[in-house]
Amino acid sequence: MTKKIEEVSVQNVEEVVLSFSCKDQPGIVAAVANMFTLQGFNIIESSQFEDPDSDKFFMRTVLSSCEGTKNLAQVRSAFEPLATRYEMDWEIHDYCYKPKVLIAVSQWGHCLEHLLNSWKRGVLPVDVVGVVSNHEVMRSLCDWYEVPYHYLPVNKETKPQQEQEILELMESTAADFLVLARYMQILSDNLCQKLKGRAINIHHSFLPGFKGARPYHQAFKRGVKLIGATAHYVTSDLDEGPIIEQSVERVSHANSAEEMVEIGRDVERVVLNRAVLWHAQHRVLLNGDKTVVFSR
Repeated sequence: MTKKIEEVSVQNVEEVVLSFSCKDQPGIVAAVANMFTLQGFNIIESSQFEDPDSDKFFMRTVLSSCEGTKNLAQVRSAFEPLATRYEMDWEIHDYCYKPKVLIAVSQWGHCLEHLLNSWKRGVLPVDVVGVVSNHEVMRSLCDWYEVPYHYLPVNKETKPQQEQEILELMESTAADFLVLARYMQILSDNLCQKLKGRAINIHHSFLPGFKGARPYHQAFKRGVKLIGATAHYVTSDLDEGPIIEQSVERVSHANSAEEMVEIGRDVERVVLNRAVLWHAQHRVLLNGDKTVVFSR
């Protein structure tokens, strides 16, 4: 943790991304724009949302310096009085920084492969620092992409130790967040709390329906006409975390459960990729049990 603080104190940036939420009230946008104008910044992208149900205001803004590089710690320090005034839950990041991500996977590699391919092609703005798995199946794929592979087998008795190893791996690689790319293990309440807002899961169903195991087979038995996938933040409540992205695909009575599984896999990889992209770009803001997503 100290290392990251030291890095920020000397980090110079040309573009920053501000995201925040606070109680909805007049003058917020004007105050933010005026403050950054005085600091020599120009707004190049901005999105806002007022939620009448929670009486909260959400904003994401990308700003570019008109005066050369700026010190990130000083930019944050300059914004802090305004954030305090409006009681904001806020973050300011280097817009060009690529968050470090650790990916967890079990025996199905379709989501992992899609993420690695997008990262390798430069269209997913993250730095994949490693893949962790409770199986050896995906090692050859990771070797091909030249990504470190960490085999951490787990059973009921070794689960606490294995999860501690995951945390230590995140710390040693300076990973900013964890992606569960069809990692078929339920995280403990302890790990969920430690990774709150920093762990994204892909559930092979259109939540909140068909939670838990074998959701496509559940859907098949119910004769659904649409199947889908859901990317959400991980919480201690199984498959109940704030939803980031969802998508569906049409099926019919003629599709078998196995065909639904194959159709669903295509949806899963796209949905998870979008969720990781939007999280990495600080486009996802928490709103209680929901999210506000400023997607393009």
